[in-house]
Parts: sequence; C-alpha cells; structure tokens
Amino acid sequence: MRVFTTLPQEDLRKVGPAARAIEATGYTGVSTQENRHDPFLSLAVAGAATERLELHTGVAISFARSPMTVANVGWDLAASYGPQRVTIGLGSQVRAHNERRFSVPWSPPAPRMREYIQAVRAIWAAWKGDGKLAYEGKHYRFTLMTPNFVPEAYEGPAPRLGLAAVGPAMLKVAAEESDDVKLHVFCTRKYLAETIMPILEAGLAKSGRKREAFEISGGGFVVTGKDDAAVQKLFDWVRYRVAFYGSTPAYWPVFEAHGLGDLGRKLNAMTRAGQWDQMAKEVPDDVVHLFAAVGRHDQIAKAIEARFGGLVDSISASANSAKPSDLSPDLLQDLARIPTVYRHA
Repeated sequence: MRVFTTLPQEDLRKVGPAARAIEATGYTGVSTQENRHDPFLSLAVAGAATERLELHTGVAISFARSPMTVANVGWDLAASYGPQRVTIGLGSQVRAHNERRFSVPWSPPAPRMREYIQAVRAIWAAWKGDGKLAYEGKHYRFTLMTPNFVPEAYEGPAPRLGLAAVGPAMLKVAAEESDDVKLHVFCTRKYLAETIMPILEAGLAKSGRKREAFEISGGGFVVTGKDDAAVQKLFDWVRYRVAFYGSTPAYWPVFEAHGLGDLGRKLNAMTRAGQWDQMAKEVPDDVVHLFAAVGRHDQIAKAIEARFGGLVDSISASANSAKPSDLSPDLLQDLARIPTVYRHA
C-alpha cells in the first residue's frame, strides 16, 4: 500500500521542514488540495527539500486553468525533480464553484475533461519533439507553439495525470485517459467493489491498458491515532464529513447501495433548514465505519487492509487535510507490505 499525507499549505516557510520529516518517516508522498491555497506552490517547495517524496495535486481545479498552464507547471516540476515523482491530479469541481468562485463558463464536465487531458498530453508531446502542436477539439484548440515558448528538454517521460472522479461518466474518462483515479472519500468498500471497479475495468480494457499501470487512490477515510481518545476525536470529525457529503444528492448513490437513501434525504432537508450543527447526530457509528478504516495505531494496519486491500493502491493517512498524519516508520512499513495491483515506475 502506498501512503500519502498532507503539507502545511498555509505557510510555505513550513513546507520544506515538513516535507523532509515526511520523507524521513517513510511516506510515499504528499498530496495537496485546492481549497484555501494554491495546490502547486507547496509541491514546488517540497520537491526542492526532498529527494524521493512523490508530489501529487489531489486535486487542482482544471477548468479554472488553461491546459497550457497545467502543462507548464507539470513540466517544470518533472524537469526539476524527476517525472516519476510528479502526478498532476485534476478535478472538475461542481458548477457553482466554476461559475461563482472561479468565474469560468460551465459545460458538461466529462467530455470537456477528456479533451483537457488529451490537450495537456498533446502539449507535452510537442515539447518532447513528437511533432507539431495540433490539438483541436470542441472545447480546446492548441495550434501555436514557436521555439521561444518551448521549455528546456529533460530526460524521461512526461508527468503522470490523475483525475478525481465520482460519477460514472467521469470514472469512465479517468480509466480511459488518466494514469490515476483519485476517488472521493465519500465511498464504501461495497460501492467501490460493485459500482466503481466495473466501470474502471471496462475503461482500462477499452484503452488497452493494464491495471498494473493504473493507480486507484483514496475511496475512504483513515481514522487513527495513538490512543482511543485521539481516534474518537477524528471519528467524530469524519461523522460530520459523512453527514455533510451525504446531504448532497450527487453522493446519494453511495447511500442507496446500503439502503440508506432516507438518511441522505433527511440530511438534505436539514441543510435547507439550516440545521448544520445537528446533522452529524443523524449518522450512527456503523455508517461511519462504512466510510472509514478505524483503529489505534496498533490496530490500523489490519483495518486498512480490510477496508481498502485488493482494490485501492494508495491512501491518504490524513483524514483531515489540515492535519498531517502521525504514523510511525514501523507502521508505514507494515502498510507498505499490504499487496496492491499498481506498480509505480
């Protein structure tokens, strides 16, 4: 199992020391988010401070940026630190955020995302000398690339591209176009095995790729701590996150897979009534356990294998993105022994 954690994105001065400590402890890599902070800046600092740590955006909001912009930053990270360390994880976000937070036009996201990934790859291919830049689609057109705008060459392949996916259409795009599907934490093992995996397997078959070259990331929470009190505190935080996500109709298929559709509708009604502080009380312990591997540090390796093993290749040990995980080197070695299908180059 590959294990990622988070960085202190709120203060770039803290990133270098944090990244060095994360690498020394034995984590696979770090993953950044685009919530309050830019997802690329802290990765650049972390890459400069470390030698092996993988650098993932998990995720950068795609449609707020031109594919050319993403191609540039991905190329610079790969040229500086090695392409094997870099995965540019992309996400579409929902319509309201695109239109009202980023002020960019909205269109059906899955077809647009397919072109987006293809366009980034076409730009990288042109910079690698594989022909003239000539990508023309419905949403994106890239046909101008003079020598003055081609970045310096580097040895090795282009970076990897990941894609956050929730619904069937985006899961299909992820399996057919990306190198890494980044699953939402609002996911259960049953939903992953019975709904998500068949879509991914069909997409990989269509694209002619082997599962060993495709990474499946996330798909649930990890709730752990040094003692029972720490576990309970994080468990209650995850309970609220399950209530928050479960109140949104887009996530109800996960509830429906467990016969919990009425819970989703009740939570939705509570949000419309402004009862945000009461929602978590409606989510019982057994429902939280569906979405998370739970246990103290001396228990969590077994819980992670039971919850994610055989399906997922990498997990985030930080249930709360603002709080890096505190796993020990010995525990990370135990997790690394959990078999996965994906084989990182």
